[in-house]
Amino acid sequence: MNRRALIAAALTAAFAAPAAAAPVINQPAPAFSAVDADGKTRSLKEFRGRTVVLEWVNEGCPYVRKHYDTGNMQKLQKLARQDGAVWLTVASSAPEMQGHFTPERAKTFVRERGGSPTAVLLDPEGKVGKAYDARVTPHMYVIDRAGRLVYMGGVDDKPTAAKEDVRFARNHVAAALADLRAGRPVATPVSRPYGCSVKYAG
Repeated sequence: MNRRALIAAALTAAFAAPAAAAPVINQPAPAFSAVDADGKTRSLKEFRGRTVVLEWVNEGCPYVRKHYDTGNMQKLQKLARQDGAVWLTVASSAPEMQGHFTPERAKTFVRERGGSPTAVLLDPEGKVGKAYDARVTPHMYVIDRAGRLVYMGGVDDKPTAAKEDVRFARNHVAAALADLRAGRPVATPVSRPYGCSVKYAG
């Protein structure tokens, strides 16, 4: 292979490579910091020693609306927080894209929906989303008290936007939290994420 071909191959490999390694189950969850809707910088390190749930959100997505219109996501938030977990709702939509949150809109969304996250993280540059390889809304992650990623995937096992399916679904997030509460390994650590694509910049 001549020098020009070698350079071309190297450039192709560089551009094909992901910006960051995908998170790995039972390994330390990717560190992050982001400003929340109240203007406070929050970081994963801040919550060391507590279970953390990450929820990617886009209020215009029908899959997100499925879980909020039925009260399913709000119920999960309340359940997690009653157990002492931290719930971080993450908005990674870029400005002028569907699902982008200003601080005011994020607060209004939580208030109108009756949600109870610990905080809504504003991630318009997509740094947190890309660190977690968050692909859809809602994409869910659970981090244990030791800071290890123990679950990633969909909310449940019904990959539809049909609200009636919530009643018959196996909720993977609730099951993961129950396993942690009981001191068991998470039985289903990975599932298929489903929803609308995250509206990253570029």
